[in-house]
Amino acid sequence: MNGVLTGSVLSALSTGLGAVPILFMAKSLTHRWRDVLLAFSAGIMMAASMTSLIPEALRSGGFEALAIGLAAGVLVLTLLEMTVPHIDLEHTKSGLQFDEKAMLIIAAIAMHNLPEGLSVGVSYASDGASQTGNLIALAIGLQNAPEGFLVALFLVNQQIGRFKAFVIATLTGAVEIVTSLLGFYLTSLFRGLVPYGLAFAAGAMLFIIYKELIPESHGDGNERISTYAFIIGILFMILLTESF
Repeated sequence: MNGVLTGSVLSALSTGLGAVPILFMAKSLTHRWRDVLLAFSAGIMMAASMTSLIPEALRSGGFEALAIGLAAGVLVLTLLEMTVPHIDLEHTKSGLQFDEKAMLIIAAIAMHNLPEGLSVGVSYASDGASQTGNLIALAIGLQNAPEGFLVALFLVNQQIGRFKAFVIATLTGAVEIVTSLLGFYLTSLFRGLVPYGLAFAAGAMLFIIYKELIPESHGDGNERISTYAFIIGILFMILLTESF
């Protein structure tokens, strides 16, 4: 229990850590750097899915559990995308006040963080709980940092105070703690759900990678450097995995 609580809190609050620079920097960020951050995050999540979540789900439940869980994760994220509007943090018109549209955007960002928390909780309930859980918590934390920065940057561009933007960005990541604990308790009570939960988390992460992060990092003419950042993110996560 202590492990999942510590891992989920640290990975979730990495969103706030990533938002810290907004307190000191200018309000602008070039498309190039934004795309690099998104692609690097995608690489980290890809490595975590392919080297940790999917192998563990396959080992503990076999291909059938992997396929079912993966499909369920993709389906849930598809339904979530159909009900929660897609948010482009860089291209949303500036000059908005903290009105209903800004609130909707914040809610959408928080909703998109829920599957990430679930993947952390489920990982801590697996047989190799310590290693798998720590690796996934680390991967999600590394992915959350640039996300928190981009969220805070968006809010500042909407005329929100820097400190308030930092707090809000931190809270959007904190919702992961709830789904992390939920995933841990469910899979701990029903051990047969563990491989399905791991595969579900992998499916959700793969959906986010291919549907959101990669397209957004390739939309402004920075495809080549974004590809490099994606590969570096994969290698960086694999290096961390081998170091554990």
